[in-house]
Amino acid sequence: MTELCVIARIRTDFPEKFGLPRQSGIVPELTGTVVFEEEYRVPDALRGIEGFSHLWLLWGFSDGFSSRNERKARWSPTVRPPRLGGNMRMGVFATRSPNRPNPIGLTVVRLLGVRRDPSLGTVLDVGGIDMTDGTPIYDIKPYLPFADAVGDAVGGFADALDGDRLRIEDPDGVLSRLPEEKRGPLVSVLRGDPRPSYRRDDGEREYGFPYAGFEITFRVRGDTLILCSVKPVG
Repeated sequence: MTELCVIARIRTDFPEKFGLPRQSGIVPELTGTVVFEEEYRVPDALRGIEGFSHLWLLWGFSDGFSSRNERKARWSPTVRPPRLGGNMRMGVFATRSPNRPNPIGLTVVRLLGVRRDPSLGTVLDVGGIDMTDGTPIYDIKPYLPFADAVGDAVGGFADALDGDRLRIEDPDGVLSRLPEEKRGPLVSVLRGDPRPSYRRDDGEREYGFPYAGFEITFRVRGDTLILCSVKPVG
């Protein structure tokens, strides 16, 4: 059987999972760049791609695939989706949990542009990402509206999970320390409440995550997220 190979990696502002949108497209203005591995930097392989508005990215939750025996050892038929509070078990194939027999992710992104980078060859700028920086990509396919958009689709238990919408307060003006083009995407991420769904404490607990070379910290009180600090990493 042919082994899967990494054809590209995505560059994003999130070196860690915490803070990322829970699904692709939730924050359309959150962008990334698909950089092809040297072997696949062949312009002809992208001929015609600029005619599509969206792309499917098939990617890996970790660098490479574990062995078959390792996957079997970790296999569990049920998982605890965080969006259900972490207290209810659902079948792994009824969720998008990363804890599955094969650590494969599937994301739809908007194609923002195809450009030539002097050192990286042809790259793809995409929007609506939900992947950490350096995530390996195994395949890219065009999104076909006539086949991929299902008008009467039903989302199961996930349909009942409306996205959180928090008010953002920045009492000390720390948001201004970010480059201007990074502020809007961050605010959208924060409004969606990046805390684990099973943790809804309302107090003084401070959360933080790295973003675009900065460490972002915040607290949540009721329906208000209060920015605490924005500091350069390192």
